[in-house]
Amino acid sequence: MSERQAQELLQAADKRLNGWSFFSGGNKQEEAAELYEKAGNTFKLAQRWTEAGEAFIKAAGLFNKIPDTQYEASKSYENAAKCYKKNNPEEAVRALESAIMIDKDGAHFRNAAKHHQEIAEIYESDIVDLQGAMKNWEEAAHLYMADDSQAMVNKCLLKVAHFAAQLEQYDVAIDKLETVATASMDNQLTKWSLKEYFLKAGLCHLCTGDLVRTRQALDKYCTMDITFENTREYQFLQAILDCVDHGEIEIFTQKVYEFDQMTKLDHWKTTILLRIKKSIDEEPSLL
Repeated sequence: MSERQAQELLQAADKRLNGWSFFSGGNKQEEAAELYEKAGNTFKLAQRWTEAGEAFIKAAGLFNKIPDTQYEASKSYENAAKCYKKNNPEEAVRALESAIMIDKDGAHFRNAAKHHQEIAEIYESDIVDLQGAMKNWEEAAHLYMADDSQAMVNKCLLKVAHFAAQLEQYDVAIDKLETVATASMDNQLTKWSLKEYFLKAGLCHLCTGDLVRTRQALDKYCTMDITFENTREYQFLQAILDCVDHGEIEIFTQKVYEFDQMTKLDHWKTTILLRIKKSIDEEPSLL
């Protein structure tokens, strides 16, 4: 029933758009756009996701041509993306990119940032393109900065760091983690997270293989937060740094095990630590 109604609404929209009347005036496109929207929603009820997406795209295209309906155009692209996400994530990305262009033109930076987040999540979960995910999290961070939303900037930069490290772009990850740490220093709600940011940045430093720079970074983190030197995270970083420096793989494994017993290691940290361990294994022997 819903599918037939949706087809009838599409036909009505096409007829409204292509028909002519002496009394049509300038409302023809807007009325057709609203009919396409109704068709899209009706297709959604019938779970005809592709047809729903196409109807919303038609609505968006018309709204975008009409003065003062850019918000409706962006919303229609967003609705199209939600439908396409069910079975065509690439089309969902394209729809969201169209929404972003409209949002930027209208200085709706928060909306544009939110759409970049949605694209990043599609790249992460559906398309599995970590570089694409990282790029869109960074774009979202820039737009939230323009919107003066520091908490959301930090959230997005942490995601950039997360994916950068996975992609072995350790300097990028370090930069984003240190940026978030600096922004969090004077905020009582976020200051408690500094040790987590410093731990992750320290692990990334160890992955670069530059032990001198790693020691300098740990000293800097202690200067940034005078309590860091007394934390379990700092002691752990110092311990595994010494293990890497001296090629002590068994002690490294023991230190990781002990830390994990006190503070459960997540998948990201485990992956980074395995890379550090592998670097000890690959260290050339002088004997």
